[in-house]
Amino acid sequence: MVKIFIFVINIQTSRLKVVNLIGTYECKADVKGRLMMPSPLKKQLSSILQDGFVLKRSVFQPCLELYPMSEWNDMMAKVNKLNRFVKKNNDFIRRFTAGVKVVELDVSGRMLIPRDLHLFSGITKDVVLSSSVNIIEIWDKDKYEKAIDDATVDFADLAEDVMGNVNDNDDELS
Repeated sequence: MVKIFIFVINIQTSRLKVVNLIGTYECKADVKGRLMMPSPLKKQLSSILQDGFVLKRSVFQPCLELYPMSEWNDMMAKVNKLNRFVKKNNDFIRRFTAGVKVVELDVSGRMLIPRDLHLFSGITKDVVLSSSVNIIEIWDKDKYEKAIDDATVDFADLAEDVMGNVNDNDDELS
């Protein structure tokens, strides 16, 4: 008599999720459009560097957004819930994913910015990498400085509008 045993193993991988990236860093792009990832950012991303990244156009600014792959997958799960038979949704998906590229760091810690995204962002030689919670914005330095200067004037009003009604304390005092 032959006995056959079938084992089903359910393995759940615990994914390290990047939340709260910290810092703004300046670096240079070389003539081929590569930039060296600053060491402090590499350290923050060390547990997920091997997974790669997604680089895309920003929706609101002339900069690029670098998503760790796990964050991109989370974003795509949200986008995938949209009904593609609603024209607005389909148009949004097309525009949101326009120019999206998978990128990795090479053995030297450099990332190549593809030509079309390089042109979109207007990146010249001086680059700013700015953490934006769970993604990194990649800016031409002059455009970044202008965006920060322009936002400074209205930042107090913006902070009040966006965060003014947020109250995480049970005593309702902030």
